[in-house]
Amino acid sequence: MSHMRRTAALAGAVFLLTASALAAQTPGTRDDSLRRAVAALEGRVDSLARGQCPGDGPIAMPGGSDSVGTALARLADRVARLRAERCSAVPAVAADSAPADDLAAIRAAAALAAGRAPADSSPPDSLPDGTRFVGRQRNASILNPEISATGDFRLSARDEGPQADNADLREVEVAIQSVLDPFSSAKMFLTFSEEEVGVEEGYITWTGLPGRVRVEAGKLRQQVGDLNRWHLHALPETEYPLVYQRFFGDEGLEGIGVSLYTSLPFSLAGATHEVWVQGTSARSDVLYAGGRQPTLLGRIQNFWQLTPSVYAQIGVTATGGNSADAGLKSRLVGGDVRVTWRPPQSGTRNEVTFRAEGYRLHSDEAGTVTDRYGTFLDLQARATRRWVFGVRYDWVESPRGLADTEWRITPALTWWQSEFVYLRLQGQHRDSDLLGSRNELTLQAVWAMGPHKHETY
Repeated sequence: MSHMRRTAALAGAVFLLTASALAAQTPGTRDDSLRRAVAALEGRVDSLARGQCPGDGPIAMPGGSDSVGTALARLADRVARLRAERCSAVPAVAADSAPADDLAAIRAAAALAAGRAPADSSPPDSLPDGTRFVGRQRNASILNPEISATGDFRLSARDEGPQADNADLREVEVAIQSVLDPFSSAKMFLTFSEEEVGVEEGYITWTGLPGRVRVEAGKLRQQVGDLNRWHLHALPETEYPLVYQRFFGDEGLEGIGVSLYTSLPFSLAGATHEVWVQGTSARSDVLYAGGRQPTLLGRIQNFWQLTPSVYAQIGVTATGGNSADAGLKSRLVGGDVRVTWRPPQSGTRNEVTFRAEGYRLHSDEAGTVTDRYGTFLDLQARATRRWVFGVRYDWVESPRGLADTEWRITPALTWWQSEFVYLRLQGQHRDSDLLGSRNELTLQAVWAMGPHKHETY
């Protein structure tokens, strides 16, 4: 408001000076000089009033030392100071250089919002002749990696037996990540719990390779289904789906090795197609009985943008390996579907996501062949910016040995205090052939520090 009042005052002063100059004018060149100076000042004040930044070149002032000339010079100096205040922080875009298309308009708006000049303007540290000044000062902080920490606390109550271990600081995760050079980056995720201190993931990524290939090497969570890559603190419920726990292990499937990713250069039925091939020594006591022989995993994932608000994803995963010591061969095939509704104008406040996954585990253990199945259905609905309602249904058979079928229903209510903290109240009803029915109520608190926050992986 102060800028607007000052601009209005300057406009009034220009008007009064114009009237005074015209009333006192005498024929001759001085009259022409006065008219030109007043017109130039009027143009600059009009530009400032419209929110634009006029040019800052000198204005030719009439000669003489009378009061009109002196006042006009003072007014020109005030206009110059006001322009410097309004236009020094964020460069203006001239009206005749408006972006020609929507993409250019978005880029120009982003540049202005970030306090940068548009791409076609001169750098702020350059002279009119194009000379630039570049600082060569030391800046060791750019070599430091980004460090984050996440805490995951649970308080639970059960309807069975004597209560024990009801409070649990399940995990503290420290994430360290950095861009190493223009070709590679690295991530490390260290976990601390009462039982162990370990490395959840630690891998290097190479991008920009021929054929649009991305390569990762190290320890990583494998690309199975839609949720196996997610860390515990980012899951829509407090634990992985039951089929993950029974077929892969309590914390999903992970391995040490190499992962190759690419997107296919063609489209079928309007889809985007992605492919993963991973060769690892998978760490799964369930699948490979603790063996460390090489395993192979392949995944094809297809994505469709059905409408501006709805997208769908369908994936197929196959993996397998052997354990010579246990005489075990395991082959697993699975399919997954995800459909999300997220309006572009209110994506942070309204969203509905439905997931469904199903798996078949074929095992040959010392000549005994079994085929076991498992599935889950999951629905998440964001009602407001803070509240998320969800429910998941699990059904799975035991991976090998004596048949034991279990199903669970898990409703959950999540409240996002901020992007750094969320609280979750979750109930669960379980029913299995061997253990019967059980119920559990869990309160979970998750907090994050640093740039990693609650990203999925």
